This record gives sequence, C-alpha cells and structure tokens, in this order.
Amino acid sequence: MSDNLKPAVLILGAPGSGKGTQGAVLGQIPRFYHYASGDVFRRLDTRTDLGREFVEYSKKGELVPDIFTVKLWKSHMDDIISSREYKPDIDILVLDGIPRNLGQTKMLEKHVKIIQVFHLSCPDRSELARRMRKRALKEQRLDDASETVIQHRIQTYEEATKPILDYYSSSLRHDIDASQTPAKVLCDILIKLQSLEAYQQIAGEATE
Repeated sequence: MSDNLKPAVLILGAPGSGKGTQGAVLGQIPRFYHYASGDVFRRLDTRTDLGREFVEYSKKGELVPDIFTVKLWKSHMDDIISSREYKPDIDILVLDGIPRNLGQTKMLEKHVKIIQVFHLSCPDRSELARRMRKRALKEQRLDDASETVIQHRIQTYEEATKPILDYYSSSLRHDIDASQTPAKVLCDILIKLQSLEAYQQIAGEATE
C-alpha cells in the first residue's frame, strides 16, 4: 500500500439503504474508521476560511462544488490524523457520503485506494421511501418526510451517485441485498472484509 494512499472501503446505496447504520457499526470495530461526510459538514466551524466559504454557497442556495467538498474532506482528514483519532497506517477508512459523483471519485484517487466497494442494493423504491420517512419523523426532520423531498433524493442518487458503481471494476464491487435485516447486511459485509488481503495485512500488523 502506497504511503500516500489511504486504504478505504466505500459504501454506496440509495438514501434509506442503510449506509450510515452500517458505517457507524464498522467504525466501532478496531482497525476501521467511519467517515460520514454529512456529520463533517454539520460540524463545520464557520469561523475558518473553509467554513465561511461553505456558508457563502449555502446562503446562495447553491450546490457545494466538488473541488471544495474534497478540499474540506482533506482538511478534516489532516486534523484527525494529527490528533491520532484516525491512524492511516493501521486503520481502514469507511467512506459514507463521499464521493457523491464521478468528479469527486476521481479527485479522491489522489488520497485513497479503494480496496472494496459495497453496494447496498434495494430495487424496491417504496421500501426506501418508507425507511426515509420513518427516519425523518424519528429525528424530527419533518421537511425531509415529504414525498417530494424523498423522491428528489432518490432521483439525485440515481443520476449522480449510482454511476460511480460502473467506474470500479467488478472485482472491487460487492452487491448486498439491503432489504435484509441490518444484522444480516453487516454479516455479509464482515465476511467479505475478512477475505481482503489489505484487511488481513492491517489486522495482522495490529496484533503483532
């Protein structure tokens, strides 16, 4: 593994497929670091230059450009490496919410080496909508429970994020039925992860 490229697994799936749930659980397992980009944006310090730049886009109602998103990701990665919260020599990154499109995917290649892509597949869009509605109500985000918002998020995923799957070779992609119970989905992920040479190497070094 190149010293400059951090080993990472990428969890892809439509909204409601359970990416955040699986990523959070993996992040509790030694040798994995869960990176949820949504959390990073929500905790962004608006007193910094990057924070002020983000606020400018938000005030105008504009989408944050890919180059800025990756710049923010890189800045946060540097912070958690400096604090030793994340240790790139012995931890595998679990990317959740980034990259969101092909542009970000290509930019991230300068920083990470994707060793596995997990596609949480749920063709039943009505089930995805039900999960998203349930989560929005549970978290008191009533605006996110509207059918218009839900369908827009699913459409955005189909048009911008799902094409990332075709960017990676079939040998890197692993489809998992996201309609299963969260425990069964996690089991499928862990079985695949333990077969990866990169994980075996890191896990072995950590126990020596």
